[in-house]
Amino acid sequence: MLRDFTGRSTRPSLARITAIVLFGLSLPWAPTPGHADSSPAQTSGVEIPPGQIEKAIGRLDELAADMMKRSGVPGMAVAVVQGDKTVYAKGFGVRKAGEAAPVDADTVFQIASLSKPLTGSVVAHQVGAGIVKWDTPVIAHLPWFRLSDPWITDHVTIGDMFSHRSGLPDHAGDDLEDLGHGRRHVLEQLRLLPLHGFRQIYNYTNFGMTAAAEAVAQASGKPWEILAEEVLYEPLDMASTSSRFADFEKQANRAIGHVKVGNDYEPKYQRLPDEQSPAGGVSSSVRDLARWMTMILQNGRFEGREIVPEAALLPALTAQMIAAPSATVDARPGFYGYGMGVGVSPSGRMILSHSGAFALGASTYVAMIPSADIAIVVLTNASPSGAAEALGASFADLVEFGKITRDWFPAYAARLASVTAPVGTLIGKSPPADQKPAAPLASYAGAYGNDYFGNAVIAVVGNELELMIGKAPTKYRLTHWNGDVFAFHPSSENQPDGSVAALTFERNAGGTATAFTIDYLDENGLGQFVRR
Repeated sequence: MLRDFTGRSTRPSLARITAIVLFGLSLPWAPTPGHADSSPAQTSGVEIPPGQIEKAIGRLDELAADMMKRSGVPGMAVAVVQGDKTVYAKGFGVRKAGEAAPVDADTVFQIASLSKPLTGSVVAHQVGAGIVKWDTPVIAHLPWFRLSDPWITDHVTIGDMFSHRSGLPDHAGDDLEDLGHGRRHVLEQLRLLPLHGFRQIYNYTNFGMTAAAEAVAQASGKPWEILAEEVLYEPLDMASTSSRFADFEKQANRAIGHVKVGNDYEPKYQRLPDEQSPAGGVSSSVRDLARWMTMILQNGRFEGREIVPEAALLPALTAQMIAAPSATVDARPGFYGYGMGVGVSPSGRMILSHSGAFALGASTYVAMIPSADIAIVVLTNASPSGAAEALGASFADLVEFGKITRDWFPAYAARLASVTAPVGTLIGKSPPADQKPAAPLASYAGAYGNDYFGNAVIAVVGNELELMIGKAPTKYRLTHWNGDVFAFHPSSENQPDGSVAALTFERNAGGTATAFTIDYLDENGLGQFVRR
């Protein structure tokens, strides 16, 4: 699941984490023509004395053990890069609860939305190679791609999609993925969604980024998954990294995802993210990711070789869109680059960061402080709890200030709680005491359709109704609630365990149902299914 964290009050939907933008950043400095090398040096009001970073690294075992204990996550891996070297890479806990196999630095995790900054690096490589530009329109290479506004269709660029400023609704298309639809179908259906604030509003969209990545792949003449291998994973010798779920599944040393059940984490589900692979489908180890972080800190170079041209990479790592406007006059805003959160810490140093999460069992975090030549990545095999972010933030505090400035874990836990919260308008409610009877069940039965979500069937099974929806399809038992309202319990990446949804029928004068609306699918006003 993949979700932005902009501080807005809109209800998150469940595939919705994964990129949590944590820091703000001023706009990138533009050099005066003819003075390309005159950029002012990074300045900070807080000095990092000699040895302070090494002391921070020395506390990581302690910090990781404490975070494992407090959060209860089954497994965690951490790596730190300083300059051009991996100076720390360790695993903690187990790959699967109830089993003894330990997590180590080579354990492969699903990294969720940490896929986005890697994807930005792949596109930057192709920009540097002259295959595309950040301002290339998506339809230049995906001529079949459409949005609801023809002018925006013609003008929305790769950069617009990578900075989440296309005007598409938040997490556009994730609901279709939950229903089992494939990548091409989801991208085609985006044309039916309303648009708001083209290049003015930040709305985090996994499939918007996927559309742009697909355009780059088409321009490159090869599938995205192969392109990512050839231009990034193989040159960096990231041998355990892949953009295909099948490769993750083949890994003997892989971390299994867990969700919270009561007070414990259990390996209950498996996230299959191939359809949005550029945005959330990468699997990797901390040892591999350390090599990528080294390349970022070295401005596109690794072990003396250019992997990504610096000029093409820089736009991905600098502010392109306001992701979190300042809530007060004294608050720092948050920004987003092309696949990377960019910001400024309290010390005044630039920070690059991104979170990733699947509600079905992954939570990850990366933070880099380029001026200090330091970066950390934290991977866990559990649904988001704030553990990964809290560990990263605590380490960053130690690097910059020599002390941890606050207890980050409860702060992040509270902010992330809504990500795994159940959805549906009937949560915590009981049918009314003066409950109205339903119509004869046969009057509701039949085939229904929705231009965006596709077909659905209502069937009478014994003395109850059953909803069949999605490409597979998935079956849900409907329980009478009140009158023409029925309840059911959806379960997917965007609808966590405990969700209680309302399905409300509309009937004609003759008593036959003509349509029904599902509450959690109606966020963009498209949740009505009409009898066919």
